[in-house]
Amino acid sequence: MNPLEELVASAQADFIAADDAAALENAKAKYLGKTGQITEQMKGLGKLDPEQKKIQGAVINGAKVRIEAALTARRDALADIVLQARLNAEAIDVTLPGRGRSMGGIHPVMRSWERVEEIFRSIGFDVADGPEIETDWTNFTALNSPENHPARSMQDTFYIDDKDATGKPLLLRTHTSPMQVRYARTHTPPIKVIAPGRTYRVDSDATHSPMFHQVEGLWIAEDISFADLKGVYLNFVKAFFETDDLQVRFRPSYFPFTEPSAEIDIAFGSGPLKGKWLEVSGAGQVHPTVVKNFGLDPEKFIGFAFGSGLERLTMLRYGINDLRLFYEGDLRFLKQFN
Repeated sequence: MNPLEELVASAQADFIAADDAAALENAKAKYLGKTGQITEQMKGLGKLDPEQKKIQGAVINGAKVRIEAALTARRDALADIVLQARLNAEAIDVTLPGRGRSMGGIHPVMRSWERVEEIFRSIGFDVADGPEIETDWTNFTALNSPENHPARSMQDTFYIDDKDATGKPLLLRTHTSPMQVRYARTHTPPIKVIAPGRTYRVDSDATHSPMFHQVEGLWIAEDISFADLKGVYLNFVKAFFETDDLQVRFRPSYFPFTEPSAEIDIAFGSGPLKGKWLEVSGAGQVHPTVVKNFGLDPEKFIGFAFGSGLERLTMLRYGINDLRLFYEGDLRFLKQFN
């Protein structure tokens, strides 16, 4: 066996003996590296005359090709071994029972939202939904809060760069009352509707959030009075809190979109909040200007409106004292409701 044949056989044996990628690379360097035996053979060609250089160069190249082929074959074999070991380690027993998916839950505020809709649907109210980006007219002016009206300063507002058709800036709605305007202008009386949804104001502390939820209610007809408002709201809170042992009272207040206006308080006859008056809503008889902006005759139609914070109702229902708990995503808190 000539020296090159011995070199090829030695390389093949060393490659087969390499039991991992690092050992194989070391064996490769011995034969094909910068100082490897094949490289040294190539360097020796410079001492030969042209004819011998051509013949010997072809022989050396043939040996190099065979060594490289053996190297590639061993690399592939080692890769297959690694892959098979990984497959064996990660094998899945398809006969095992499925683990299934963990069940999600409904957020406590969404539970209140669904409960409110169910209660009001049961007494004949429609449910309206609309855009959270509103025009200045629907959010303020149509509700009797024109530009520079003091009531606007009570609702620090998120404005956006786009403009409405009149050139006024668009804004994130500060209440769901704009849906009362939109609904009333597309329906004929009698109008009975609630509008639950997300609202936005620049406010954040233990009892306020820059994003919160409201439900607004509206009943417009020819013969609606405060007595109807009291009856509807008393029925609602008794159903919502699942008790008849509570009272409702009206305190005079001011809202630009109702006249007269009132704050609605409730007091429980038992439990940890027994005897404490708690504010839960603002309400009143719809202002004639607002009725007119509904596209209705204020001399003919009358009605009432109210607005309640869904977070506030949820906090009272479940005894929660910090609004921020609803939005921190703490599963220890949220799991209590599911």
